[in-house]
Amino acid sequence: MDSEFAGLRTVVLARSEFRAPDVIRPDDPILRPLGAQDRRAVLTMQGKEHAEAFPERQRAWETERENFKTVLERHGVEVLRPRLMTEAEKAAAGTAGYGNFFVRDPWFTVGANVIEGNPRFRHRRLEVLPSRPVLRERALPGTAAYVAAPTPELADGDGSDGPGPFIEGGDVLVLGTHVFVGFSGLASDPAGFQWLRQFLEPQGFTVEQVPLRPHVLHLDCALGLIREGLLLVCEERLTAGLPAVLRDLDRIAVSEEEAVALGTNGLPLSSEVYVTDPAFSRIADQLEHRGVHVEYVDFAITRSFGGSFRCSTQPLTRVD
Repeated sequence: MDSEFAGLRTVVLARSEFRAPDVIRPDDPILRPLGAQDRRAVLTMQGKEHAEAFPERQRAWETERENFKTVLERHGVEVLRPRLMTEAEKAAAGTAGYGNFFVRDPWFTVGANVIEGNPRFRHRRLEVLPSRPVLRERALPGTAAYVAAPTPELADGDGSDGPGPFIEGGDVLVLGTHVFVGFSGLASDPAGFQWLRQFLEPQGFTVEQVPLRPHVLHLDCALGLIREGLLLVCEERLTAGLPAVLRDLDRIAVSEEEAVALGTNGLPLSSEVYVTDPAFSRIADQLEHRGVHVEYVDFAITRSFGGSFRCSTQPLTRVD
């Protein structure tokens, strides 16, 4: 993948599986990116699957993803799905819980590379496994390099996530040979960034770390690349401001309130078409004014978990 906005041809669309950890403290980092109402919902789920705790909401969540799939296919995009988690995987996750709901983070693509990363939160450590059948079928037989970041060291039982390395796809944005990697302390860490830089820079990429405020989960919760020369940004979430190579581009400002609700986390299907939630009609109106056609899908439940359209997808093929 050479950019966030080249024409999308093949994409993997996430499932809707989540089992909360057995114990979630009110100050747990997994709650930090969420709004107050969504924090309360997750706390209610401790030790339970979402489908068990909220069956009607689960059906609505799955419907959101199916509605999104319909829009993708209408635009000629091939949609692949991870499998559901196996009973063995659920058992292996244990009291940490498990997630299979934001395919962007456990693996990602940069140029001709398919890269398995390492999620920081323990309930997401096995999230790459449901995508493995897709990767075996599509990545291994192709010409792309298929690599994995080093396995994180185990935490020592003190309640920490362990020393990493951690690198998550929600922190990785691609603009040609320039790769931006977010860092807030909630997801990717310096060791993950260093590993990715050492892997990509010999291929001609520039890999730049973008500091984020500590409540921001990923870079794509603060910044969205829409097309050549145009971006969405919540600048108050970037502690050092926009990277220098982006500062002269046309930008649509996103407020902190909109960013919390995932206003930067739509999905370009091309440089002319963008998918977002109707909650962000103000942003969409500005995109339309600049010649970008906007497709709307209600993604309220998906967004309540801290991710939206970009988080729910992982492009395998984009072409100019």
